Parts: sequence; structure tokens; C-alpha cells
Amino acid sequence: MENKEQQVRKLYEQLISAWNHRNAKGMADLFSKNGESIGFDGSQSNGPEEIFSHLDPVFRDRPTAPYVTKIKEIRFLGEDIAIVRAIAGMVPPGESDIKPDVNTHQTLLLSFQNGKWNIELFQNTPAQFHGRPELVEKMTDELRELL
Repeated sequence: MENKEQQVRKLYEQLISAWNHRNAKGMADLFSKNGESIGFDGSQSNGPEEIFSHLDPVFRDRPTAPYVTKIKEIRFLGEDIAIVRAIAGMVPPGESDIKPDVNTHQTLLLSFQNGKWNIELFQNTPAQFHGRPELVEKMTDELRELL
């Protein structure tokens, strides 16, 4: 049986897999009924239905790039609350390298309800590091190691 950290890690991996497979329903189903998603561009969606309605046309109409991710921290704030911090980069379709200007910090707040972990908040924050190009390069290099 998986321990809590493994369960939380698996949920994050399911979220990333759903994005990488352009599966809006798969992503939306990982959220609690009040879960919120804040996208890279700042767009907000609340609840699985709205998250699905936001993502479905994105996946249908745009060639979204898959994520390359690395979990930096999993922290428990109690028995049934966890935070996941990760870094992510994207490899645009038809390319083979990470595009540094869309690197992001990903933060998830998870809750354990009805016997399973659910996403309460998923936020993508652009990792622009204004005026500090060495930090962009460092993050990009760290993600490139995973390619």
C-alpha cells in the first residue's frame, strides 16, 4: 500500500500526464468540487466543470506543449492537507528542447476527502526571474536533465 507521500506524488503525476495527453476531463476530475486552477496566463477556473470547460477548447484548438516537471517539495500541513511545489518547463511540438520563457513554478494544495486526495488549488506561476537570467538558465538546465 502506498504511503501518503507516494499518493500525493501520484496525483501530481496524474495531473501532468493528463495535461501531456491533452485530456481535459482527466485533469478536471482530479479537482475537488471547489478546486481552483490558475493558469500560466492568470486565468482562473473553479470546480471540475469549469476547469473542463476552460481546458477542453485549449486542447482542441491549440497545439499545447507537454510539461517536463520536477517535484521540489512535498509538505504535509496535517493528516489531510498537503502542498506540492514543482518546477516545470515545456518542449514545444516539433522541437526537442525546453523553451525557457515558459518555465513555471507549479504549486498544488491537496486535501484528503472521502478516501482520496483531491486538488484544491493548482497554480502555475511564470518563472521569469526578471533581471536574473542566470536563474532562468539554472532552472532550464535542471529540467533539461530530465529530457
